[in-house]
Amino acid sequence: MEAKLINPFINATLHVLETMAFMKVRPGKPYLKKDNVAKGDVTGVIGLTGAANGTISVTFQEKCILAIVSNMLGEEMRHLNGDIADAVGELTNMVSGQARKELEELGRVFKAAIPSVIMGRSHSIAHYTNGPRIAIPFSTDNGDFTIEVCFER
Repeated sequence: MEAKLINPFINATLHVLETMAFMKVRPGKPYLKKDNVAKGDVTGVIGLTGAANGTISVTFQEKCILAIVSNMLGEEMRHLNGDIADAVGELTNMVSGQARKELEELGRVFKAAIPSVIMGRSHSIAHYTNGPRIAIPFSTDNGDFTIEVCFER
């Protein structure tokens, strides 16, 4: 998969979390993910169509998403619940939107579906295409999260 398809998702993630949750986020080295097991406790998944068909997912460890949503809402969140699921869906949507804006500037136009949210330890992430899954790990002072980008070949 081309780096120019991955970099907009890294840039969007950094921008969204720094502006919406006031958190410093450190990206790790992207890698090819071979299984469907989520690297966290709650995942937002959104389908993309257009220049290519695919999906992106954003999976947060519980401690990390609780800190993010606490910062966003200005009140301490202690447990995974419906408010957390809503926030994960909205964060996934914002990351997708920011990345699609950058991709459009490169001449690659995408449309997005409505995000779905999955909660629970060791849940599976089903990508809608069988292309390579590129995982990008991120770390914060409050835990980690991973973005997966998967486009058809």
